[in-house]
Amino acid sequence: MATHVQSAELTAVRKTSLARGKNDRRLGRFIQQVVVYGLLTGLSLVFLFPLFWMVTTALKANEQVNIWPPQWIPNPVMWSNFPDALNNVYLPFGRFFVNTMIIEAGVTSGRLISCTLVAYGFARLRAPGKNILFTIMLATLMLPDAAVLIPQYIQFSRLGWVGTFLPLIVPAWFGNAFAIFLIRQFFMSIPYELEEAALIDGATRVQILWRIVIPLSMPVLAVITIFTFKDTWNDFMRPLLFLNNMQNYTVAIGISYFNGQYTVQMNLLMAASVTMLIPVMLLFVIAQRTFVEGIALTGIKG
Repeated sequence: MATHVQSAELTAVRKTSLARGKNDRRLGRFIQQVVVYGLLTGLSLVFLFPLFWMVTTALKANEQVNIWPPQWIPNPVMWSNFPDALNNVYLPFGRFFVNTMIIEAGVTSGRLISCTLVAYGFARLRAPGKNILFTIMLATLMLPDAAVLIPQYIQFSRLGWVGTFLPLIVPAWFGNAFAIFLIRQFFMSIPYELEEAALIDGATRVQILWRIVIPLSMPVLAVITIFTFKDTWNDFMRPLLFLNNMQNYTVAIGISYFNGQYTVQMNLLMAASVTMLIPVMLLFVIAQRTFVEGIALTGIKG
């Protein structure tokens, strides 16, 4: 009888200890989640604060921008800052936007076509010295953009392209090392058996690339598209160097004109900057799922 009592007591103690262990683990996971989400929330607020400050400044009167302590919520809300910034008589922002979109179309299409072709060659075709050429191409990533601006300006000046969109568009049709690397890594993850089956059926390399490889590579192509669009949209130095006529200026150059020699209309500058953010944000929202998938896949295989 005593033995049964002792075994029952041991069973009760074990159940109690197991229950306590489960509760401790649940409490530990809960605390871990609270810490993780707290850090993520705090960091998100830190990164979103400049955007919040830009939007609120865009809705303030100019005399409210530099007051201390700062006025966090605009009062009154100056919605008129946006049309005042974009309908400036001396700054044709409509023309700047059209110019920027023309450059965007040329650069994005050129980079996608050229980098896809080159990346497919590096990933699938056999050629002597291919790996050496790929290594040399990657070495060009170490060259800063400022180091090649002067040689490019001399070259384009002799071609008579300075003052046109050609110096900004044509180089994109000759590939980009970073984009080629990402696309090549993604191509190498596609099973080669799919291409072998197509070759047996009589398909050419161009048909394989167009009908098999590219449809499977939409995530990485979306990544390249968004990166290219963002970089071209925000590019200031190259348009400033190669475009010498206001009718050809881009949006990035137009915004710089709000920085006057003696005064800065900060509210109008922020209004124009907020408007400039909208196309990039819309593109990211539209292609967000494909973009995140492409980043994850290229990150794993890179």
